[in-house]
Amino acid sequence: MKNVIIIGNGISGITAARHIRKRSNYTITVISSETEHFFSRTALMYIYMGHMKYENTKPYEDGFWKKNKINLIKDHVENVSTTTKSLHLKSGKEITYDILIIASGSRSNTFSWPGENLKGVQGLYGYPDLQLMEENTKEIKQAVIVGGGLIGIEMAEMLLSRKIAVTFLVRENEFWDNVLPKQEANLISRHILSHHINLQLETELKEIIGNESGNVQNVITSKGQHIPCQFVGLTVGVSPNISFLKDSGIETKKGVLVNEFLETNIPDVYALGDCVERKYELPGRRNIEQVWYTGRMMGEVVAQTICGEKTKYEPGPWFNSAKFFDIEYQTYGNVGNTLKPNETDLYWEHADGDKCVHLVWDKNSREFIGINTFGIRMRHKCFDKWLREMKSIDFIIEHLAEANFDPEFFSRYEKEIIAAFKKETQLVNR
Repeated sequence: MKNVIIIGNGISGITAARHIRKRSNYTITVISSETEHFFSRTALMYIYMGHMKYENTKPYEDGFWKKNKINLIKDHVENVSTTTKSLHLKSGKEITYDILIIASGSRSNTFSWPGENLKGVQGLYGYPDLQLMEENTKEIKQAVIVGGGLIGIEMAEMLLSRKIAVTFLVRENEFWDNVLPKQEANLISRHILSHHINLQLETELKEIIGNESGNVQNVITSKGQHIPCQFVGLTVGVSPNISFLKDSGIETKKGVLVNEFLETNIPDVYALGDCVERKYELPGRRNIEQVWYTGRMMGEVVAQTICGEKTKYEPGPWFNSAKFFDIEYQTYGNVGNTLKPNETDLYWEHADGDKCVHLVWDKNSREFIGINTFGIRMRHKCFDKWLREMKSIDFIIEHLAEANFDPEFFSRYEKEIIAAFKKETQLVNR
């Protein structure tokens, strides 16, 4: 009977454990130093805001793991020896494996700013970070968030829910414009300002200043501003959590390098989720993708391979979703922050300024390439199918109403979008 060890109890590691159990009687052990049981990391903000309790974020009852013969160990993996097939844990224990799955997730980025180790300065990735944030934000009045991305906007909403004034330092010209086209980035920047956040664009952190007790008391920006605060949230992205693999022989760059079967360079060692860096290209996708659904898909693929049905990781067209305060965001296919030479687009924005649709297609073949939607919910099933079938932009426009997620409950905007498309097409064809 094979002994499978999984490092990490996030969505990728736990999905692998569950699907291996469905397919085999292998011994399965999951090791994590974050929490004892699997929980939904995407729900962290709702715990802080009082909408949920931690126990409500666990998809399975605590007894599920014993019932399904999945062993859980709360410990930290210090290093891995692939020559002896063993893991050395912080507790001093040593565990051997037949098959190893690395699903160790990410860690918050830091950039060696002066003062970043002061009390009240932190990132937000896992449950221990949430617990630290609870402690660091008790009875405070002012906070500074550094870095314009999805974690930053979540942290801003969390802090505002407790009436903590927020200053947001974003080095780009608009919020998240290194990812979003300028139109959408401007829309979100306006939305952030409407929530009375002090959004400081084209501004970077220079230094964090502490008081005599070692607590943060203000920051100095690249523009020389001194901003008083009792909390600093460092949300400048995340990186694969792989430092414990040093000297293991497992090949890494930014992440753990894997092939199309999620195999590393070492036999019987696989990697999943946020810590993975693909060695091969997938059209329209980055080699490191740190999102929930890719981790889940990787877990299913590896379980099939380990249990005798070797399966490639083929995630299909890119998609993602998020929320910027009151505005829901969805993206399907590829909408870059700038158009490529072969691309053309249509940007439509509603008069209220908090809804938009951005369509991109190949200007020569007219093949549909991607769509961003803000404030209008669309059906993933439709766009995934249309992208796989390489439908034309004309087909998308003709069938746009089919992708409307809740037409019976929300206003419809297809007529306005179609009218804008026809007007744009007529102008181009003149």
